[in-house]
Amino acid sequence: MAKQRKKIYKRKRYVLPTILIVLLLAFRMVLPYIVKNYVNKVLADIPGYYGHVEDIDLSLITGSYTIDRLYLNKVNAGSQIPFLDFEKTNISVEWSSLLKGKVVSEINMTRPTMIYVFEDQQKEGEDDADIDDWTKALTDLVPIDINKLEIHGGKMAFVQLSADPNIDLHLEKIELYATNLRNVVRKEARLPSNLSADAISIGGGNLHLEGRMDLVKQIPDMDLALSLENANATALNDFTDHYAGLDFDKGSFNLYSELAIADGYLKGYLKPILKDTKLIGKEDAFLETLWEGFVGFFKFVLKNHKENTLATKVPIEGNLNDVKTKTWPTVTNIFKNAWIKAFKGIVDNDIEYEKVQETAKEKSSKGKKG
Repeated sequence: MAKQRKKIYKRKRYVLPTILIVLLLAFRMVLPYIVKNYVNKVLADIPGYYGHVEDIDLSLITGSYTIDRLYLNKVNAGSQIPFLDFEKTNISVEWSSLLKGKVVSEINMTRPTMIYVFEDQQKEGEDDADIDDWTKALTDLVPIDINKLEIHGGKMAFVQLSADPNIDLHLEKIELYATNLRNVVRKEARLPSNLSADAISIGGGNLHLEGRMDLVKQIPDMDLALSLENANATALNDFTDHYAGLDFDKGSFNLYSELAIADGYLKGYLKPILKDTKLIGKEDAFLETLWEGFVGFFKFVLKNHKENTLATKVPIEGNLNDVKTKTWPTVTNIFKNAWIKAFKGIVDNDIEYEKVQETAKEKSSKGKKG
């Protein structure tokens, strides 16, 4: 009798762990389908949008999962061009932060694409969503706060299909690195997060973005500098012809900018520079005469002949709810570039975050007194 009990006990000792292992394996096998269905439900519930994912792979050991082919577009979109098309997104626990006692995640995206088709996004539907709806839905797919973001081979584009020819302004081969987004490493600096990005623009220009941020605040603070250099001006012809009736025969387009935001107050500038440009004349005889007159004015009055550039500097300043560009300084800066001193093809480094912060405090105190 005692021997029989021992045999039953031995069987139970092996059977229970075996059943548990089988159940765990079964759960592990169905878990990706459960997660995939949950993600697809989240995407389907975004008002005015339709989205889905093709597949989800889980790695419980490393605490990560990979989303293959996330697609999102407007329900009533006239084109079949997806608004968002993320080829592969890997989401995992950031182990380096875990050692500091913070549970945060890192995201690595491979060839994500965002294409804003003007006609699709302007269409109004019964259940239209704003940007908060779909951005919140996407961030909800990440169970813990994002502290690090990497993008490799990304693309962003603005497309207008109603223009003839179609307008396609884009950035491709985007490489972006954003670190310490949740301030795991909190230093004395007011802007603890770092951002760096490089891309190739339409016309083969080289874009570089560098900056610091504090995204934990309700209204994020940031200090950014951007440069876009040596983009072929002729690549902009579809855009400039549609909106301004201008076509370039040759030349390069450059853009430099700084923006600082402190406590909801923004200050910065845009500095576009056209170099070695030549405009295409019009075929109509009367228009050609007018055009030649305009080109003459363009060449001899507005252009800096020594540097062969047409440029201006557009100041931007104000509360984020009421940001304004200053028209008169923009116009005078055109003549300043032409007659006094040509603008340099560099970021000027004359927007200081600390001074913008002081201005924000002054504006806030005046508003309270008023």
